[in-house]
Amino acid sequence: QPRQTMTKTKRQEEPVVFYAPIPTHPDHDQNYVVLPFYPRPRNHHTRHNHHLRCCLGFAAVFFLLATAAYLLYPSDPDLTLVRLHLNNVQVQTSPHPSLDLSLSLSLKVFNRDFFSLNYSSIVVSIGYRGRELGFVSSDGGHVRARGSSYVNATLVLDGFQVIHDVFYLIEDLAKGSIPFDTDSKVKGTVRLFFIQVPIEARISCEVLVNTNNQTIIRQDCYPE
Repeated sequence: QPRQTMTKTKRQEEPVVFYAPIPTHPDHDQNYVVLPFYPRPRNHHTRHNHHLRCCLGFAAVFFLLATAAYLLYPSDPDLTLVRLHLNNVQVQTSPHPSLDLSLSLSLKVFNRDFFSLNYSSIVVSIGYRGRELGFVSSDGGHVRARGSSYVNATLVLDGFQVIHDVFYLIEDLAKGSIPFDTDSKVKGTVRLFFIQVPIEARISCEVLVNTNNQTIIRQDCYPE
């Protein structure tokens, strides 16, 4: 009795064969039906993981390209007024209102790009109540990648005749302080492989000078 039970269990564990193999040398003519092989369909979880991996791959490639474009594309340099010194300021009222002014300043040009910068000139102008009084320009120069360059300039007005704002100038002279506007601008190019990309930087300052002790009371600068 135990031996029969073991035989029955063994038969139950035998795999079920749905298709019988085709004999290589059949004994007699017989027709066979050949069915194609159908691959096992992927479940929903596998397709979801594959789609997620593709999306993450595209996102990583896009992020790398955007970062490279942001770092390599040329940007305008930083222009900073690091020093401003008043050498002389004097207002003459006779025979006609005129202004004598001398300013010494130092500008810092910082190249933020990963390519060298060539600037053609730096122009510094000074004005009074929105009107330009004069300007001074420097020669061109070269700034290495991620480097800085300092430029010194002296702006001199000698006997500049004031016509339009003479009443405001006399009033400011009576107060003992005169407001001036300075505007500094640098222009150049950055070589990006085989392309020359133009760049420009500008900074404006409001300067209040004391005509009694020949000093600068206040200066406020802001880039544009």
